[in-house]
Amino acid sequence: MASLGWRWRRCCAWRAASGTPGLGALRGSPDGRGWPVPARPAAGFQCQMPNFNLVRCLLSFPNKHSISRFHHTTRAVGCYSKTQSGEKYTDPFKLGRRDLTDLYEDIKKELLVSTTELKEMCEYYFDGRGKAFRPIVVVLMARACNVHHNNCRDMQASQRSIALIAEMIHTASLVHDDIIDDASSRRGKHTVNQIWGEKKAVLAGDFILSAASVALARIGNTTIVSVLTQVIEDLVRGEFLQLGSKENENERFAHYIEKTFKKTASLLANSCKAVSILGCPDPVVHEIAYQYGKNIGIAFQLIDDVLDFTSCTDQLGKPTAADLKLGLATGPVLFACQQFPEMNAMIMRRFNLPGDVERAQQYVLQSDGVQQTTYLAQQYCHKAIREISKLRPSPERDALIQLTEIVLTREK
Repeated sequence: MASLGWRWRRCCAWRAASGTPGLGALRGSPDGRGWPVPARPAAGFQCQMPNFNLVRCLLSFPNKHSISRFHHTTRAVGCYSKTQSGEKYTDPFKLGRRDLTDLYEDIKKELLVSTTELKEMCEYYFDGRGKAFRPIVVVLMARACNVHHNNCRDMQASQRSIALIAEMIHTASLVHDDIIDDASSRRGKHTVNQIWGEKKAVLAGDFILSAASVALARIGNTTIVSVLTQVIEDLVRGEFLQLGSKENENERFAHYIEKTFKKTASLLANSCKAVSILGCPDPVVHEIAYQYGKNIGIAFQLIDDVLDFTSCTDQLGKPTAADLKLGLATGPVLFACQQFPEMNAMIMRRFNLPGDVERAQQYVLQSDGVQQTTYLAQQYCHKAIREISKLRPSPERDALIQLTEIVLTREK
């Protein structure tokens, strides 16, 4: 496992504010999904949070073991949570890729395009340079649920199809996001809209989405169709949430987390639920899969928002401070404005005055916004672990636990 990044070393030295949401402090929101509310750092942010000893425990492990030892030796809710202390775990990506051989070639076969230019556009991001994080989670969840149900580790063809469909929906959303954001780079290369223009890029994104829908219909399960079409609805609603903002400071964080769920976590949550339905008839298992996907998905995006302030362009494959330039107030900004109230006016005008982006970036780096957001991502990962630990032990279940560490320590 790669050693922990500098973010974690910095976190060892800070004391977070009281009121930061922990697992036991997640409160209800307008949609009843249990979104957390923002923390209010005390002056000098020296007030220790109730769970800070837990964080210090996590961060004090040697890099060799990092967070995994804590994850794998902690008893979670449910009868199947106990694993052997000191057990070694396979690299989750190596384990998951066994079911994803020729992933991108199979996706390209779904994109039955006769027009050369449209074919080139649709296949542009399916070049194998992406992390394939979502398909990895989906196939690991499928096998974990299969083992839990009947101790069978075989992967159903329909479950693997869900992994392909998830990656296609995700990629279509990237094409559309880049158009909306007028982005010029993605994964270290020019975006589709920069090369072929906005109008053609819209059509390419639509075509990928339609191909995913055809593949979904081919599975022939109306429940699965209903579950995954919810993702498409959430993507649209999430984009509308991102285009708006809340004047009431107390509503902003709930708005941000809801947007994060719909734009990022819904795909993981519902894809995990879909493969669990195909592999196990128990609704309890379906909810476990959904909750794992939801919580690791939100954590993934929270860290993504942190990296927008802490990584360089070469690491990310896209410009840094991109969210600020788009007028977006992400987690680090929302936490920072508790210490720098003058940021509220900048948030409402979406950082559109000269110097707003640079000032906001400095405020975030001077505050504990990055650390608070990272801590919140930890809490979501802890909840994901608690859920998945209810399943029967298997290499795939343990790989899903280890994936939470990868989410928290990634640098791109």
